[in-house]
Amino acid sequence: MTGTIHLSPPDVGPLEESYLIAALRSGWVAPVGPDLDAFEREVATRVGTHGAVAVSSGTAALHLALLGLGVGPGHVVLVPTLTFVATANAVRYTGARPVFVDCDPQTGNVDIALVAELLHRLRSRGERVGAVIPVDMFGSCADYAALLPICAAADVPVVEDAAEALGATHLGRAAGSFGRIGVLSFNGNKIMTTSGGGMLVGDDVALLDRARYLSTQAREPVPHYEHRETGYNYRLSNLLAALGRAQLVRLDGMIDRRRRLRDRYAKLFAPVPGVRLIGAEDTGSNCWLTSIRVDRQRSGWAAADLAAHLAARHIETRPVWKPMHLQPAYADAESRLTGAAERLFAEGLTLPSGSALNERQVTTVFSAIDEFLTARTGAPAA
Repeated sequence: MTGTIHLSPPDVGPLEESYLIAALRSGWVAPVGPDLDAFEREVATRVGTHGAVAVSSGTAALHLALLGLGVGPGHVVLVPTLTFVATANAVRYTGARPVFVDCDPQTGNVDIALVAELLHRLRSRGERVGAVIPVDMFGSCADYAALLPICAAADVPVVEDAAEALGATHLGRAAGSFGRIGVLSFNGNKIMTTSGGGMLVGDDVALLDRARYLSTQAREPVPHYEHRETGYNYRLSNLLAALGRAQLVRLDGMIDRRRRLRDRYAKLFAPVPGVRLIGAEDTGSNCWLTSIRVDRQRSGWAAADLAAHLAARHIETRPVWKPMHLQPAYADAESRLTGAAERLFAEGLTLPSGSALNERQVTTVFSAIDEFLTARTGAPAA
């Protein structure tokens, strides 16, 4: 690793090493084995769903979820414009067309009222709506108490993109459990990692079985290689599943470290005019990433100014997601916008949030921010 302090580096140690060595010595090094089976069971138990299917990435999981629902050419799928591109790409992989929806300015999650409006409009003009994909932004669940009845009334399935939200809860239920099917990510920067990987979780056994079948090259259950349709090489390896099992043991501790770091950011920025933490009110968040929003008129400085100050000290930050409707790859896509996502992109900044950050690194980050604030206000923030 470099001397840079990163946003969310992998948090691995002796426990992960022991699980990996045990899996390696067992001889199960293929995308099949006891750790893979156990990892699926353990994550399903954690999320509270009947089953799970582990695959090579969260994007692959989204793709399989949509295929399992029969989404394809001729369908439209509602996608938040404020998200990582994988959500939209998975829709295009199926041949369907994404329609982007703006976000709630307070949380960054999808604007529920706009979803209701769009569903009515699309159906009124005869469009076939294949699914709605809410994204649990930065580890905070969307407002499912409001969203699910709207989608149920329209008879449109929900694919919960909980890639960022494993370990989060909403109204006492776990992230990943709200939709017809949920999708998790174990990418290297997520709350827990298998270096790369993802998972489908849900109660619909037939849908999960279909995903498992497609993820293994659609191989028929016969002794020879028999294929009646085109499948995908999406299965997670047993070795990476072993890594995931160790991470799952440590998940609550890693969430706690991120929450304590978020609390420190909240205390630091509380007296600073024009600055607030995005989604800070959500006590069920897993605190995957902590982002601030800066009102330049009140603060006297922009998020980009703080980003440049920290970059000069080898501290990584990142703007909030650039909205999909501003991405050249999706310039021709239909959107229903209020301007909320564009304002979050312009004013938002994500700060180092990882559970692997040691006290020296955290002190460096907070000292650098304090130095920045002191230079602009004449007094330290806290």
